[in-house]
Amino acid sequence: MRKPIHTAAQERFLALLKGARKAAGLTQAEVAGRLKKPQSFVAKYENGERRLDVLEFVAVCRAIEADAAEMVREIASESMPGRRSRKSGRAS
Repeated sequence: MRKPIHTAAQERFLALLKGARKAAGLTQAEVAGRLKKPQSFVAKYENGERRLDVLEFVAVCRAIEADAAEMVREIASESMPGRRSRKSGRAS
């Protein structure tokens, strides 16, 4: 089976989630217990084998005691290649 292809933004998102879990001093098993999911659920989204929908993302943030809105702001504020500015219409 081939490994899924991820963008730099997806990799950054995964790193933020994993970093927030570790900063909270939680293991994957502890987060899984809070979510009432198997530990493999946490391992799979942290390793990029599984993507989270927005509701799952919010639940994970609550489980790791992270601010979901702040995490989204951090990802959204990072420059994206080829992104067009609203004023000029030129790629930034």
